[in-house]
Amino acid sequence: MPEEKLSHAKRVVVKLGSNVITAVNSLNLDVIDSISRQISTLMDQGMEVILISSGAMAAGLRKMGMDKRPDQIPKRQAIAAIGQSGLMNAYEKSFGRYDKKIAQILLTGEDLHNRKRYLNARNTLNMLMDWKVVPIINENDTIMVEEIRLGDNDNLAAMITLLMDADFLFILTDIDGLYNKDPRNHDDAELIKKVTTFEKQIEQFASEIPGRLGTGGMLSKIQAARKVTSAGIPMIVARGDIPDVLLQLFDSKNIGTYFIPKQKKMASRKCWIAYTLEPKGSLIIDDGAVNAVKENGKSLLPIGILKVQGRFEQGAAVSFKTKEKIIIGIGLVNYRSLDINLIKGLKSFQIESCLDSKHYDEVIHRDNLVLINI
Repeated sequence: MPEEKLSHAKRVVVKLGSNVITAVNSLNLDVIDSISRQISTLMDQGMEVILISSGAMAAGLRKMGMDKRPDQIPKRQAIAAIGQSGLMNAYEKSFGRYDKKIAQILLTGEDLHNRKRYLNARNTLNMLMDWKVVPIINENDTIMVEEIRLGDNDNLAAMITLLMDADFLFILTDIDGLYNKDPRNHDDAELIKKVTTFEKQIEQFASEIPGRLGTGGMLSKIQAARKVTSAGIPMIVARGDIPDVLLQLFDSKNIGTYFIPKQKKMASRKCWIAYTLEPKGSLIIDDGAVNAVKENGKSLLPIGILKVQGRFEQGAAVSFKTKEKIIIGIGLVNYRSLDINLIKGLKSFQIESCLDSKHYDEVIHRDNLVLINI
């Protein structure tokens, strides 16, 4: 039950969507103040809270009198820059009313894909929370290009939840949770109160409920839930403009859709490998290797590799698949793709004679390997 998880939560991530905090012509200052007050109340009770806030692009569009996102990337980046300053100013004023300081953090995919920068981001966030400062995080749209794009703030919220080993993720949006059809268009839509498994039907429901101003929609929230619950962290999607929505949730009120986590939490490094890194290629492995890594917790050896897909260097993140092309995991390779092509199907003792050197017996060591269900 969510109340059991919430009663033990010490650190939470709250994601606030652009549709919640933008009014017709400007930021919705009432909602921003309400969320700031609720977060401040939780902090006064000893909670650590990280806020992921959309709204910069939407605020910039409103400020410039535009009704849709520009197609050209430079214009979109400029709009985000215009909106970000107004967004942070609104938060600073609101949190200031409750004697709380804030810090702005803008991230790109590079900041989370690189292990050193990933750890630096975690250290900074930990220090801010030690100082009782509210970190407010957004994607750095001003310098964003496709290669370093995080995707949307639902994905960013999931990544930060994993990065900071949070106990709970709240995604606050403009509808009450996950429905079996879009409630904005169907009067008979039914709210799904709990999700335990991510069946195709769940994704079908979500894909039919698009976002408005934001880049996400309900499908991106399902994808975020899949990541955090796989790592043992629960998530709730709820309507963000419900009065005292966060405080009600902590008071065990039955609001929104609760995504039930797996029983065991995943280690931080494994979360980084599984859900933050972008695979640079893939390995097709035989049935014996599938059984070894899935059932027996073994490393991936060259003898079990049938085919190498893509070009990548040593240390890259690579997915591995069954012969039917079903992804079962991701890991960091000990050899580059050219070398794996040469040693695939060989026993480990044959690596040296094939490559004239051998640094590892394994292509992917079990400590750098994560089983996932994509």
